[in-house]
Amino acid sequence: MVKKILSGSYITLVLFLLYAPILLLFVYSFNMSREIGIWSPEWGFDLYVKLWNNADLMETVINTLVLAFVAGFIATVLGTMGAIGIYYSSRRVNKTMNELTKIPMINAEVVTAISIALICTMFGFGRSYASLLIGHVVLTIPFVVLSVIPKLKQMDNNLYEAVLDLGATPTKAIFLIVIPEILPGIISGFLLAINISLDDYIITSFTKPSTFKTISTYVYDAYAKGGKSSSVPALRALFAIIFVVMIAYVVIYSFIQNRKSKREGSR
Repeated sequence: MVKKILSGSYITLVLFLLYAPILLLFVYSFNMSREIGIWSPEWGFDLYVKLWNNADLMETVINTLVLAFVAGFIATVLGTMGAIGIYYSSRRVNKTMNELTKIPMINAEVVTAISIALICTMFGFGRSYASLLIGHVVLTIPFVVLSVIPKLKQMDNNLYEAVLDLGATPTKAIFLIVIPEILPGIISGFLLAINISLDDYIITSFTKPSTFKTISTYVYDAYAKGGKSSSVPALRALFAIIFVVMIAYVVIYSFIQNRKSKREGSR
């Protein structure tokens, strides 16, 4: 009994430390205070209205979303092709490529950012949207590969070989059998790539054109002024919306996975 109480208290404490700051920010999104830590007697949805009416901030949000979806799509296509190539390669190549794929993930991001900036400058891209997109694709590809390879290992290879025996070409067999089998991993990799792209600051700051803003660079610029920018209060509303969207995604994804597990268990 004591052990259960202690374990429950520990879990509650960990969850509190993880989510209390976010919940506090969510509460502050309805308070008219200009600074967190100072409560205002005025409450309401004014910060959400300011967010909607702030053309510069809304343009930044759209820029960030478009960049994340484009980079995520390209990274998913390339990462999926790379994962399939790694999986069906020889044992030595498979092991080597698996290790090489992990290097960009554990490498310091600032090193990756400077390297991409140098390469893009050498090839004439400079600080442009192309260099920014390349940077985000390079950053997210390894995470797509990491999401897809486990699904390839879980796949029944007899299906792929059976389709080949029936006369299908390797390319056709991949689209008929392999892609549908690993689709959950592809979707997870795509969503993970979007999430990483949305959150990135270092590579973005080294590769973006001077007139282009993402949420991360906008927030940094706003708080670099000591948090005195007029956009700072509206950012609390933006962060609250992002938090709600992420919670909704987790709930919906868990619901779909549970229904899928129940269906598979009933067969």
